[in-house]
Amino acid sequence: MVFEHFALNVRDIGQVVDWYCQNLHLTIVSEQKTAPYMTFLADSTGRVVLELYSREDADIRNFESEHPLTFHVAFVSEDAKKDRNRLVAQGASLFEEVHKPDGSHLVMLRDPWGMPLQLCQRYQKF
Repeated sequence: MVFEHFALNVRDIGQVVDWYCQNLHLTIVSEQKTAPYMTFLADSTGRVVLELYSREDADIRNFESEHPLTFHVAFVSEDAKKDRNRLVAQGASLFEEVHKPDGSHLVMLRDPWGMPLQLCQRYQKF
């Protein structure tokens, strides 16, 4: 089996999609213009990784009430400090920052809607 995507039900879908495209350089590969606005986003390799949609008949998680280690979306960063500063300037908030003994730098943020977002600058690539 090959991983296809992860899906999340969100409020303010247009704003969330725009923010992830502008700030994490994701691209829209498929977008439904009517409810529930299913939008598939690809990373810089062109691979779909995330589907966002907005359905009022399904629960929308309150990420702000949950610890980010319960759930988070993680992205590779070549310079976690620089990306942290850039994302905070665009409305993200810092939760914690960890410098691992192996030299890896992990930054946990919350996007402007509270969803946990992690930057992973790994010393050794997986």
